[in-house]
Amino acid sequence: MTDHPVLLPYRREMPRPFDPAGEFLRLRAEEPVCRQQAPNGDWVWLVTRYPDVCRVLSDRGFSNARTPQTLLRPRATGVAAVGAPARQPGSFLGYDPPGHTRLRKMVSSVFTARRTALLRPRISEIVGQQLDLMEQAGPPLDLHHAFSLQLPSRLICDLLGVPYEDRESFQHSIERAFDLTLEKTELASVFGGIWSYLADLVARKRERPDDAVIGTLVREHGDDLTDTELTGISNLLLIAGHDTTANMITLGTLLLLQHPEQLAVVRDSPAAVDGAVEELLRYLSVVQTGLVRTATEDTVVGGQPIRAGEYVMLSMPSANRDEAHFADPDHFDITKVPQQHVAFGHGIHHCLGASLARTELTIAFPALFRRFRGLRLAVALEEIRFRGMASVYGAESVQVTW
Repeated sequence: MTDHPVLLPYRREMPRPFDPAGEFLRLRAEEPVCRQQAPNGDWVWLVTRYPDVCRVLSDRGFSNARTPQTLLRPRATGVAAVGAPARQPGSFLGYDPPGHTRLRKMVSSVFTARRTALLRPRISEIVGQQLDLMEQAGPPLDLHHAFSLQLPSRLICDLLGVPYEDRESFQHSIERAFDLTLEKTELASVFGGIWSYLADLVARKRERPDDAVIGTLVREHGDDLTDTELTGISNLLLIAGHDTTANMITLGTLLLLQHPEQLAVVRDSPAAVDGAVEELLRYLSVVQTGLVRTATEDTVVGGQPIRAGEYVMLSMPSANRDEAHFADPDHFDITKVPQQHVAFGHGIHHCLGASLARTELTIAFPALFRRFRGLRLAVALEEIRFRGMASVYGAESVQVTW
């Protein structure tokens, strides 16, 4: 067993920015569970094969709640390039059953397939408005900031019931929260401001609940949820649903621009869009690791003994390129029959907003390509700066023209 002193999960293959590092091919074959050093100096077990990743995600012998938040924070730098997911009260992603079960059940009632379907007209409206603004501004412009970030940002305002007069300042705070150049102290201040705003919003919804997420939770579960839990739930929905979707739109567009024949199918064939989105989700795997888990008992994963108290990190990009599970996984092909991937996780922590994210993507991609049929990069692919040590992979800026 080889110790790897440099944390591997966040590496992408350059100059092929859509692919995980080539070393994952060797790891899946020779060291499917290997030791990696985390940014804070601690050691973790990195799991790279699809079945092993699914097993850890669904095994209650691995805890989401027991891993210290400092594990993914660089020891010797103030830059907040790798952020640990929030673990405030109500942020049930960092909970274990039964606490996780209690909160997730309540929140799932506002993310049903029926409720998501009702959002389609509003998502289409937001997409159309942002495309209008892009057209008015004219090229070249930054796709990520002009389009990709705007859809989830505006939608989360709708979902949470943010008053219209607060939306501009709230969306600005959201953008700053996902700015990887911020120092830790500045990032903490931004998130602190968002938390304070959400706490005030929860208090207002207690008094006058509406039909948005917070108001619905107040009406249906108000006696069972504290204001702090409601604030934490709102904060989790903001964090989990914003950065991931925005980067999928930007990277998905960037990838399809490299495959014009497949882009044309997405643009012109509505029946093909759902399958194309699943292939984009699998191939890009923007959520690189998810939460680090802590083993609660001695166990074995992929033939490797793991002791109680040791940390386990999962590589989603590697699992979604596992040649033992996916046919020709390194070949991007939107006509493939979709197979179950782990882009949204697996098991009890499978992403609650997966249906909503899929809906956003299936509307955004065809609309973008239909509006700007000549859409193309305004810079060379090699000039684009991609996010390095980030739990959600993406591009910092993508200049486009048409």
